[in-house]
Amino acid sequence: MQMFHRKNGEEQPYWPAGPFKVRLPFVHYRWEFAEMVQALIMFVVSLAMIPLLEKYLGVPYDVALAYVVVCGIGFMLPALLGVPLVPGWITPGIPVVLLFLSDYEPGPEAIQALFALQFLVFIIFLVLGVTRLGSKLVELIPRSMKGGIIIGAGIAALMGEIEAGGRLANTPISLIIGGLVSLYLMFSVSFKGFVESNSIARKIANYGMVPGMVVAILVGFAAGEYAVPNVEWGITRPAFGELWNYLPFTVGFPDSSVFLYAVPTAVIAYVIAFGDIVVGQSLMSRVDHLRKDEDIDYSIDRVHLVTALRNGGHAFFAPYPGLAGPIWTAVTATMAERYKYGRNAMDSIYSGGGTFWITGFIALFILPLVSFFQPVLPIALSLTLLLTGYICLMVGLEQLENNTERGIAGTMGVVLAVYGAGWGLATGAVLYFLIERTKLLGFAADPEAPGVKAAEEH
Repeated sequence: MQMFHRKNGEEQPYWPAGPFKVRLPFVHYRWEFAEMVQALIMFVVSLAMIPLLEKYLGVPYDVALAYVVVCGIGFMLPALLGVPLVPGWITPGIPVVLLFLSDYEPGPEAIQALFALQFLVFIIFLVLGVTRLGSKLVELIPRSMKGGIIIGAGIAALMGEIEAGGRLANTPISLIIGGLVSLYLMFSVSFKGFVESNSIARKIANYGMVPGMVVAILVGFAAGEYAVPNVEWGITRPAFGELWNYLPFTVGFPDSSVFLYAVPTAVIAYVIAFGDIVVGQSLMSRVDHLRKDEDIDYSIDRVHLVTALRNGGHAFFAPYPGLAGPIWTAVTATMAERYKYGRNAMDSIYSGGGTFWITGFIALFILPLVSFFQPVLPIALSLTLLLTGYICLMVGLEQLENNTERGIAGTMGVVLAVYGAGWGLATGAVLYFLIERTKLLGFAADPEAPGVKAAEEH
């Protein structure tokens, strides 16, 4: 199905282009049916950004759909340029970004603020990708503060859904059932044991969030929590003509004070995204070890550069509350799970990721699909945020090794979730220097002191 074929043990064919490795469908990799089917349902999550664009930026639906199309172009870049991950948003950072945007009036003011934030994220990724300093920078951040950032993002994600007046209160039946199904299929120890012994369960597991999403949508219709869709035929018509009126070129660029205010949120977004890069590296290393027929080139520098390009494009042509993140963890994990079953299951890691988002991009223009999912966009975002919150708490707590780190991270996480990125980072830094450091202002703490010794033992 493709022009160039890989010999066993070699890297998938590509065209070199500086730091990138260009791969095209049907030229360098085959089309994968399973990823195509999955994308025809999971693309609804990309549409779920529309309600946030309408609420926080004051963007009309048709213009918001044009924003999503720009995002879809960015989603196709990693597989095109040599990154083996399925990209997504910086999803754990969305609640933190929304806290940042809540200080600005929807409309030109919020668009300018989001441009400032996303431009800073673009600069961070670009500089660290070009200089190869990404891993070194994150190593400087104490483990307790990294854990606090991730825990805070998780708390914020859950709070936004379960607070009074949130989507859980408005659509409890569909969200609870869909959430429980998703959590069970993706994280349950008992289901993982069932997958190992049952081929049908294995096939269900390969589709990640899809079963939970489908159950939530069907329950939402049946319970009357969401209106039955009015399915239309034809192609969608994103308002590209009006898009220019909602970009920084028209509404104006922010002043320096907005950029300064956006710095803490941009730093947090990067730290979260770097954690995602590490998760992606772990996933690729595991399947690369199992699949001797393909050599996967997972370059962290290339991930930085491609993510920088996506954030730069967004900043100028579609400022996005989700920002542009290196990995959609749930989809990448399910894709890697199927990939490990051999070349017949998935020829190349790039054929899986490439097929997924090319299909997802095409689906944005299929009006029957878009109109069918339009009433249930909130539940797609809610399930994504609930799962993100669960994963963030799980990963954040895993990073902490003693009670001192847990106390600092937990306190920092709560402050970050409630008061925003600036206060969260400040709280974490102060607590780290006051409590965790064994040497402050030239005086070293006695390692045998009861408090220090107890903290280390626990």
